[in-house]
Amino acid sequence: MKTAIERLATGAAFALALTAPLAAHADDSASPCAALKRIVAAAPQHFAGLSPDDGRAVAQPYGDDAQCAASHGTYQCIWSARDAGSGTNALEGVGADIASCLPDATHDGNAPGHQHFYLGARGSRTEITAQTDGAARVKLTVSHQ
Repeated sequence: MKTAIERLATGAAFALALTAPLAAHADDSASPCAALKRIVAAAPQHFAGLSPDDGRAVAQPYGDDAQCAASHGTYQCIWSARDAGSGTNALEGVGADIASCLPDATHDGNAPGHQHFYLGARGSRTEITAQTDGAARVKLTVSHQ
């Protein structure tokens, strides 16, 4: 049998649980997959409707200073890797994100400083290139032919 104090403590804990605000513990950052899919979907329309912010989520797991822009049928982001000199590690991560987020993409270029993918047939193909830019920077370029 519970004592009066144990019943009171249990009841108070239950009441507190019911009235306490819910706390969000999930990662509130934007999804690299959602960003990649949005960029690739906009490629046939020459990236109309995309803003510089749309690509930042691709870089967010690897760096915080992404600069993105659409120009001449190409959407490009460039950023510094969080850890100095780790552009290659960030590049590998971005390549893995592209492969897992865009399972229909063909990965036809894999070199230490360069990853290349494409979607679609010739004449209507979206090209995705991720590459290092120096020792600590990564560049993502998406274009449509």
